[in-house]
Amino acid sequence: MCTGLSVNKLLIQGKRTMSSLFEIVEQGSIVSPRGFKAGGLHCGLKKTTRNDLGVIVCERPAHTAAVYTLNIFQAAPLKVTRESVAVEQKLQVMLVNSGNANACTGEQGERDAYAMRDAAAAAFSVEPHLVGVTSTGVIGELLKMDKVLPGIANLPQHVHNRDGEDFCQAILTTDLVKKEICVRVQIGGQSVHIAGAAKGSGMIHPNMATMLGFITTDANIGGAELQSLLNEVTDVTFNMITVDGDTSTNDMVVAMASGLAPYEPLNERHPDWTAFKAAFYYVSEYLAKAIARDGEGATKLIEVEVRGAISDESARAIVKTIIGSSLVKSAVFGADANWGRIIAAIGRAGQPVNPLTVDIRMGDIVVLHQSAPVVFDEDKAAAYLKGDLVKFEVNLNGGEGVAVGWGCDLTYDYVRINAAYRT
Repeated sequence: MCTGLSVNKLLIQGKRTMSSLFEIVEQGSIVSPRGFKAGGLHCGLKKTTRNDLGVIVCERPAHTAAVYTLNIFQAAPLKVTRESVAVEQKLQVMLVNSGNANACTGEQGERDAYAMRDAAAAAFSVEPHLVGVTSTGVIGELLKMDKVLPGIANLPQHVHNRDGEDFCQAILTTDLVKKEICVRVQIGGQSVHIAGAAKGSGMIHPNMATMLGFITTDANIGGAELQSLLNEVTDVTFNMITVDGDTSTNDMVVAMASGLAPYEPLNERHPDWTAFKAAFYYVSEYLAKAIARDGEGATKLIEVEVRGAISDESARAIVKTIIGSSLVKSAVFGADANWGRIIAAIGRAGQPVNPLTVDIRMGDIVVLHQSAPVVFDEDKAAAYLKGDLVKFEVNLNGGEGVAVGWGCDLTYDYVRINAAYRT
């Protein structure tokens, strides 16, 4: 765990001051940090002509951190990436395909994942252990390697540092929009960029990241420091989203640091560490919220904040239970101010809670105080719940623990999309 303010407290208790530590780069992308290029193309895995093969390339081996899905059935590309990162905690090429997960595909799937790594190493003239591989799409179908390998060979012609558009399009599956963010922060008097891109819309549940996330930075930071920070930030961002309660077989978040920013190595003792942590957190939080907002069939983003728990861990467990409740999600879809579904979720979260001291707010509307109903304007509450952002605030009044998480409403379209995912 990093010293100083925890990311949890930094975000929830210090949002106003946090934003002053960095600035958003409006036209920034995954290639804004020095040393990075990216690209994508259509190789034929998808029935449409949208890009289905993408890559991030650093001009030199980048310090790399990664977190992986906790699903026991981990896809072959995750094994390959773990092995690559383990050699010297560096990657130079991050390869990704959409349209096929290469998961539950047996020994042939593993051979295909290694073949993808070797092909990318040859295409970009790097050692195989400097290549990471990840896939997303349908589970249980072998990759069409006769399309993938020629596509990888053609990737160098499609790599550039103009923007991340081609890469972002290449990683999408049922996503409706690309998810991309870039910020600038001052470290040692020098401008440092942190950028991110992600995909995720369905099979999303807080159990690591349950998505594909890619973060690049030109920060001069070592692999151990980057891994520690990614672990901490993942717990309070990517681990705090849910769409449908399902954890995927493929998902990971990878952070790569080129180290091209000209200052002394960055660590928790650096005077600008808090600013860097805040910026890194913002990128991760932005991507996590974008995934929840783009949940399959979703019409609203739900944000749940819990205060007054006995610990941050307890608060996180309660947040996850609320945002994962199908009843809560359905009530939000129907704009029904049914706070009983929230209190019921709190009560089944398996955490110590005083049943006589709970407060609940929907936006600025108090609906429960000290566990007793409060008379409120039903029409005003319904109007609030019809907005595209719905916030629930829960105060348990039992400790100092805090947490925030994000989900989405449950709609008819979610069933329609997933009833015909393969067809």
